[in-house]
Amino acid sequence: MHTNYYFLRQLAPALTEQLRGYRVASCFSQEKDELVIGLLSETGAEFWLKAQLGAAFPALALPETFQRARQNSVDLLPELLGRTVAAVSAWPQDRVLRFAFAEEGATLDFKLYGPRPNAIFRPGVGAPAQLFHQRYAADADLQPAATADVPPIGATGKLPPALTDLPARFLREQRGYDPAPPEVKQQLAQELLTELEKPAHYYLVQLDGRTRLSLVPLGTILQTLPGNDPVGALRRFVPLALGRRALETERRQLHQLLTRRADEASTSAHLARQRLHALAHEAGYRHRADLLMAHLHEIKPGAAQLEVIDFYTNEPVVLKLKPLEKPQRTAENLYRKAKNQQIEERQLSERIARREDEALQTLELLEELDTQPGLLELRGLRTWRKQHGLDPVAAAKAAGPELPFKVFEDHGFTILVGRNAANNDLLTQKYAHKDDLWLHAKDVTGSHVVIRHRAGHPVPEPVVERAAQLAGWYSRRQHDSLCPVTVTPKKFVRKPKGALPGQVVVERERVVLVVPGNPFEHTA
Repeated sequence: MHTNYYFLRQLAPALTEQLRGYRVASCFSQEKDELVIGLLSETGAEFWLKAQLGAAFPALALPETFQRARQNSVDLLPELLGRTVAAVSAWPQDRVLRFAFAEEGATLDFKLYGPRPNAIFRPGVGAPAQLFHQRYAADADLQPAATADVPPIGATGKLPPALTDLPARFLREQRGYDPAPPEVKQQLAQELLTELEKPAHYYLVQLDGRTRLSLVPLGTILQTLPGNDPVGALRRFVPLALGRRALETERRQLHQLLTRRADEASTSAHLARQRLHALAHEAGYRHRADLLMAHLHEIKPGAAQLEVIDFYTNEPVVLKLKPLEKPQRTAENLYRKAKNQQIEERQLSERIARREDEALQTLELLEELDTQPGLLELRGLRTWRKQHGLDPVAAAKAAGPELPFKVFEDHGFTILVGRNAANNDLLTQKYAHKDDLWLHAKDVTGSHVVIRHRAGHPVPEPVVERAAQLAGWYSRRQHDSLCPVTVTPKKFVRKPKGALPGQVVVERERVVLVVPGNPFEHTA
């Protein structure tokens, strides 16, 4: 209620009594949405008024002292300087506070509307208005309402604007307003109006997670202040509210950050566990390779399969063969896959342990944030945040899910390889930059491969060749002697409307021929 008419009508005469005869000595801004006015009396006494004119929290702060910064400070409203305060008034049934000056009928209006606050200075009668927020051009014609009468409360029980928000809530929660008949509603509203016109106390309250200045007791009462000192109440409320808003904002940011981290870690561990389970239940590549090598003498030229007795289980098993590939090459590829599978299983186990530990630690931090009393103060919260490396802005930028692709590094360049059709779409459409190099085995299905662009560093041809080998290896041409691979900047790759997952159209390309393989398998 610090911008409510019934508070402003108490504040206005108090400011008139204190400021009549004061002269405007300075008018400037140091921050966005802030207007600072310094006033001096004939005896040299100072009075400072700092208008917070942001949509989130419009307010008039009255700091007892103020030090102007040497930098990032700009003078405003030069015609206001030297003006002498004659009176301060509140517009009837509105959220506007007017400072009237003795010279030429000049006025300065502080419009404290939540969505669009502003300061409007008129140097004299009929002079054009000067606006603090130029974007609210209509404020140049803003005038007080023609009547000061309180709109009558009809049979519907609708309250006038100045009685909405906290007064309306007070009526409903503590005076039984809603179920009352119309004549009782009128009486209850009139009784409240009488109390608001001469409040016995001002209350600093916590309500719905916000710190509020109230003329009626609501929510959790933090402080009770005398009702005859609106200037003192405002001086106590604004710094408290701003401090608590910062605390509430930072707590919310930290809670969101920790929750996101815990979810990401848990999801990553779950996916890794699923993949490890799938690998454990796949037929072992080494097992099949051993069977194949043990029965090489039984394989006929051009055979597509071989049925043998598994000497591990003593059960019949069918081994698939490629008619155009030597059995020894097939066995070699199976041994290679077995080696890569062992590496992947080890990496998955390590990832599961690491990510589960991260999730547990993050949940413990969330519990601390919600339960430790010391974190209910801004200084304690910031100290705790610093101790745990949880700066909300930097951490939000740095923290992110692990890349869901195969990742390789080559001479400072990052190479990303898609895992399946949907994953290819994610890589090409969401992760790849227009200047990245995009590769794909020509005319067959396979993984999309992306070489991340580095500004000022063209991709060396050996890096392109190794990425092309990966594109051939993770495609239908994996066992071909030579594989043609499309290479083009990502900006020449587009996905037609209605195309299946992984399907794209390449508008410009060059083709390199490579031997399919994973040149990084010794370090993967």
